[in-house]
Amino acid sequence: MISKKPSIDTKKTGTSQLEFILLMACLMSIVALSIDTILPALKPIGLSVGTTSAGENQLLITMIFLGLGFGQLIFGPLSDSFGRKPVVYIGFAVFVLASFLCIAAPSIEIMVVGRILQGIGLSASRSISIAMIRDSYSGDFMAKILSIVVMVFILVPVIAPSLGQFLLHYYNWKSIFYVNLLFGCIIIVWFWKRQEETLEHANRIKFTPSLFLDGTKEFWKQKNAVAFTLISGFIMGSFMVYLSTAQQIFQVQYKLADKFPYVFASLAIAVGLATFLNSRYVIRFGMWRIAYAGTIAFCFVSLLYVALFWSSDNPSIEILITFFALQFFAIGFLFGNLRSLAMQPLGHIAGIGAAINGFISTVMAVPIANYIGSFVSNSVLPLFIGFSVFGILSLLIFIRLKLSKS
Repeated sequence: MISKKPSIDTKKTGTSQLEFILLMACLMSIVALSIDTILPALKPIGLSVGTTSAGENQLLITMIFLGLGFGQLIFGPLSDSFGRKPVVYIGFAVFVLASFLCIAAPSIEIMVVGRILQGIGLSASRSISIAMIRDSYSGDFMAKILSIVVMVFILVPVIAPSLGQFLLHYYNWKSIFYVNLLFGCIIIVWFWKRQEETLEHANRIKFTPSLFLDGTKEFWKQKNAVAFTLISGFIMGSFMVYLSTAQQIFQVQYKLADKFPYVFASLAIAVGLATFLNSRYVIRFGMWRIAYAGTIAFCFVSLLYVALFWSSDNPSIEILITFFALQFFAIGFLFGNLRSLAMQPLGHIAGIGAAINGFISTVMAVPIANYIGSFVSNSVLPLFIGFSVFGILSLLIFIRLKLSKS
């Protein structure tokens, strides 16, 4: 049964469903902007902090995800006790301080610390936006809303690399961090002025030292939440390999430095199109069936690439982009649905649930991305092998769940 729990009094606050969706998307977009705008600037940033290693430059992408994972463990439980909005403000303050640390970083080590702290700060807006959606909606309608949020969120990867390259060309890499800060400040002011608290006082959990432990025990009791969190980790890890190696693939292997932002944007559109279609059809077909079909497609595309190019050099850029587009089109049907499927049984602990879900999937994803990314130096094949392995593992979990239901 599809249900909707409106927690936003539009008569009281003037916040419409559309504005709520835009706000949640923008809160999540601060994360994407902080990652994707620096992609064209990885080499200049590396030179500025004393490194020429492509592997060390990739840490500027993967380590922010590590911070995102651990930060959610702090902010999620706190939001269940003290409300969603205050915790978002605290997280944003950490992000601001970490951004200035990155700008002033004299070495790669300090820059990496700054990126981890940026991730910790941004984990508040990322995880709590999910919790606020769960506060407000449930069932397939929650998946529909989350798909729309993700669709708006996908607009950022479409424009972010071009914005980063523009700022790098006319100013310097530090200007990218300043622009991200400006965007974040605008969103936080909008959030403060327009968004009402979604967690009512009656539904808050009293803060105790055992709050997180009790929430963790409750999370592990929910079989579906655990299963879909693991799948999210596999898919997120595979996608993170692409994010951390995209600059290496297109600028180094394919010599497309000037065209990199446009190639990156075109592939982001594939994800956006899929999330749009998901928002249209998820109520009709259900998030479980769509996510299952998306996982099958994810496996098929990656296995086909591996079979075709196992013993050959990289294909032409046109063929590679076609395979990437198909792969990311499948991913577009997974992100929102997997998160919704994991969160569905966790409505009573949405903050802690979103935190644990995000933490586990991120902590799984970071080592996956770092390990597979280390092989993507002269060939794209290791990336698709990673897609295949973790796609198959995800499909096996789906099959296990399906058999247990029958």
